[in-house]
Amino acid sequence: MPSSLSKLLLLLALTLLPACTPKVTVNLGAGSDGSLTQRVVLSDDHSGDAKIAMIDVRGLIMDARRPGLLGSGSNPVDDLVARLDLAAKDPSIKAVILRVNSPGGTVTGSDTMYHEVRHFADTSHKPVIACMGEVAASGGYYLSLAADHIIAQPTSVTASIGVIVPTMNFSEGLAKIGVVARNVVSGKNKDTAWPYSPMKDEQYQVLQSMVNDYYARFRGLVVARRPNLAASNLDEATDGRVVTGARAKELGLVDELGGIREAFAAAKSRAGLTSATLVKYAVGDYEPRTAYASSEPVAPAWPGASSGDTNLLKLDLSGGPGALSAAAETSGFYFLWLPTLP
Repeated sequence: MPSSLSKLLLLLALTLLPACTPKVTVNLGAGSDGSLTQRVVLSDDHSGDAKIAMIDVRGLIMDARRPGLLGSGSNPVDDLVARLDLAAKDPSIKAVILRVNSPGGTVTGSDTMYHEVRHFADTSHKPVIACMGEVAASGGYYLSLAADHIIAQPTSVTASIGVIVPTMNFSEGLAKIGVVARNVVSGKNKDTAWPYSPMKDEQYQVLQSMVNDYYARFRGLVVARRPNLAASNLDEATDGRVVTGARAKELGLVDELGGIREAFAAAKSRAGLTSATLVKYAVGDYEPRTAYASSEPVAPAWPGASSGDTNLLKLDLSGGPGALSAAAETSGFYFLWLPTLP
């Protein structure tokens, strides 16, 4: 039976959700051991031994365990690299499809994943196809640039090429109730972006300079990796706006319109194959039904429900105090489309 504290936390979580009859999962266990098993999700007739590995990149990108309300998930960088390593070492895997469904994430997390994909492609000599799902924006697009060929659905949301560092300052509001913060610092910029002290214009300039550097890197990568992007379209494509997959194709940000089946065909073509089997590296004994399924099971939304039922909230009470501080492990600079922030 849950403890009194667990019941209190569950009640608190319910009050934070809109009045729409939320379904809640409370996870008190340790979960899967994280082992990866190859599962077939699509296959041609007479496919033989040749395989294409499909790797999902979903949600917020960061080089840390993704934070939840009370628990924390896996590290997206670790998830990607573990699967790339398996694909690199398996001679039957002839190409990789990255299925990207992400609004982006931290600057360094996105950059790390980009370089890991390029390392895989350069050392294994196996082609990589990026296949965009609902959203492949900002850091999701940055990661897609690592692929040899990019496919977007006409309805995908992509681009959002740019950098943001969110700042909030509570000093004026606190001063109205008699609370004044004064930091003792070693240098005039040590408390840049500290939310409880007034922020000086020159401190904003420090942050702006860093944002400009990160943006120049992102824009330069677009120019280097998208040779079909016309110079006349560059400013529109890289001013931070989101565009549909169809518009991204017109601008030259992607190569082709389509979905998983088109990505499967492109991967076979680049690998010199006429037929193959599409596989995923699933967690534990989980068996995804199709290529659209996640690589790990979703906990049932309520007792007796199936894993396909909607789960609006998951409370992981086994994570300990470290789960609450997971967000603090990430940088404050983001390649991120904010409307889809988890």
